[in-house]
Amino acid sequence: MDVVITYVDGLDPVWQKDYEQFTNAPISQKRFRDWGLLPYLMRGIEENMPFIRKVHLVVSHDSQVPKWVNREAVNVVLHKDIIPVEYLPTFNSNTIEMHLHRIANLDEEYLYFNDDIFPVAKCEPEDFFRQGRGVIGVSRHMLATGMFKKICRNSDMLARKALNRNKSCLFLRPQHICAPMLRSECERIYELMREEIFATLSRTRSEKNVTQYMFVNYMYLQGKIINERISKRHFSIAIAPCKLICRAIERPRRKLICINDVKISDERYAMLHSMIHQAFKNRFPRKSKYEI
Repeated sequence: MDVVITYVDGLDPVWQKDYEQFTNAPISQKRFRDWGLLPYLMRGIEENMPFIRKVHLVVSHDSQVPKWVNREAVNVVLHKDIIPVEYLPTFNSNTIEMHLHRIANLDEEYLYFNDDIFPVAKCEPEDFFRQGRGVIGVSRHMLATGMFKKICRNSDMLARKALNRNKSCLFLRPQHICAPMLRSECERIYELMREEIFATLSRTRSEKNVTQYMFVNYMYLQGKIINERISKRHFSIAIAPCKLICRAIERPRRKLICINDVKISDERYAMLHSMIHQAFKNRFPRKSKYEI
């Protein structure tokens, strides 16, 4: 089983130059802000997921790779390695997610991590895959208000179309956590729906996009997903008390946590950044093999 992590450092001058040249949108601080927590994700993987075969770090440019990353232990994947050149550069996670299964030598079973998800307690392989099926909670929704939910609905519709299923008034939405993927299933729907997928690709986020949920939904509709919630705690930094987040890091009751970034004041960001970093240092004080 492999882990794939997508990462962006919004302060990288090379990335910023591309963004300014190819988009007309201001840089979204909450979407591209780097909290500097990637080392603790790596440490969590080593300590709590020793069954992981390989970690793949997906970035836009070589300049995006933090200097502390041990490239002998981490496979650095550039966007150009997996995404057709006509869609580059891209600043859209949905476009990137459509191509993760194209990473060279990727294991059949892999987990897709955003860089805001952390394994803070011992995990077992069966938490994510059992007998060739992925494990993740899947819920049904009717209303698609707002861009993200519309993208979720698009993803469900494309998965159903690939399987010649009728449209549904309800759309599937997987749990927001690391997603279990079967590479062969991702390859299959990518080839079946190549034209439709390519028609959704954009440099920045758009209501026409599909997200990685398409792959999970495609697997679920074939009976290749076990609908069981992965043990996790979700925090929005806008409302969650910092002490509660730190306690969940240092004395976890769930196996994974997600710390979701949103727009906050500079004062709150500075306070949260300091306290959360200290909590992770307390929880994972030793460097992992993924660090120099």
